Amino acid sequence: MAGDILFFDGSCGLCHGAVRFVLDRGDRGRELRFAPLHGEAFRREIPEGLRDALPDSLVVKTADGRILTRSSGVVRVLHGLGGVWSLLGAFLWCVPRPLRNLGYRVVSTVRRRLFPLTEGACPWRSPEQRSRFLA
Repeated sequence: MAGDILFFDGSCGLCHGAVRFVLDRGDRGRELRFAPLHGEAFRREIPEGLRDALPDSLVVKTADGRILTRSSGVVRVLHGLGGVWSLLGAFLWCVPRPLRNLGYRVVSTVRRRLFPLTEGACPWRSPEQRSRFLA
């Protein structure tokens, strides 16, 4: 995951939770950087013609420039965390992509109702974690 960027929906509590989850994994998730969707880093890193076609939840840009969306992005992040999370990512990878993405879309449609963003929420908890966020 060295050089990968996880773009997340800054107005979604589940997306903030996903970022905190990775940050809480310590060294295993240290290589991943973060930026909100539609922020300056997103505009700088993602070609203009592609931006509108991307989902508004989680998007991963790999170090080699690939754009992973929906369940493929989740699998990439889980794999990079190592340990049991890597095994979960491998298991999910074995599930056919259309089925994985269906599950992703179901969660995505209800995420804001089930996981509202609390006022003043911030995905990082320490100055060290803040350094992993792109402006």
